[in-house]
Amino acid sequence: MDYFFFLDLIQFTVDGLLFGTTYALIGIGFTLIFGVMRKLNLAYGAAALAGTYIGLVMFLTFDAHPAIVFLASAIGSGLIGLVVYLCCFRFTPENYPMASLLASVGMLLFIDEVVIHASHGLPYPYPSVFRDAIIEIGDVWVRGDLLFVFFMCVVAMGILFWLLYRTPLGLATRAVSQQPRAAQLCGIDVTRVNMMTFGIAGVLGGIAGAMTAAAVGVLSPVIAMGLTVKGLIVVVIGGLGFIPGAIIAGLLVGAAENIFLLLRGVTERDIYVMLLLFIFLTLRPGGLFGNAQSRD
Repeated sequence: MDYFFFLDLIQFTVDGLLFGTTYALIGIGFTLIFGVMRKLNLAYGAAALAGTYIGLVMFLTFDAHPAIVFLASAIGSGLIGLVVYLCCFRFTPENYPMASLLASVGMLLFIDEVVIHASHGLPYPYPSVFRDAIIEIGDVWVRGDLLFVFFMCVVAMGILFWLLYRTPLGLATRAVSQQPRAAQLCGIDVTRVNMMTFGIAGVLGGIAGAMTAAAVGVLSPVIAMGLTVKGLIVVVIGGLGFIPGAIIAGLLVGAAENIFLLLRGVTERDIYVMLLLFIFLTLRPGGLFGNAQSRD
């Protein structure tokens, strides 16, 4: 291994770790919803993408500042998350868990088709910040836009943990996730908690979608499937229902993806990332933290 290859390996790993925080946010969204309702929302990635397109409309129509674009993406995704809950989870029969799963698949396809139709399937430029900024640490360069993505995702995670562990809503959410019937008997409105969970998860997804587009510089409909699949990989590796595991797994997936990009090129990169999913499902289905089944 020569010096320049080793340097490239470090560079790609650093970039992957920074970008991996977007995967961590998507994984947290999946985990948050599953932790509360014990159901998977497969429309989550598509809802995040649709919210990101709302921000894009603000950018293309009003030439909005990137901060407004990112905020609109987060809020839009949160509102779409509420719609997904009402359409796919609120009124589906409790004794038929496959109903909500299949409904979320249908919503995924519906949102994806709407986005493709509205955008004509074409990529559009998406605003980013600090794109030309470079921080040199020895022979390793840290991209300013990726550092901004990392910072925004970490801030979002910090706010989420504050909500979960320092507010009455967080207490109610954790109570419902652990003992929903007991929580209901204690006077907690389970339906309201479920709705708020979808809204908060949607905001996280919108931030992840916006940061993904900002890092790439364009927004394309194909991002939806990538967010969904990468989010599920993060959930499997980190352990379903365990938020710290999702954070660690997101960073690992981001780093592994970039390392595979360096070693095998862009055409084979995702093959090896998918292989990680197969390996964990086969050898360690509980993820890295197999015994962790709750967010506590």
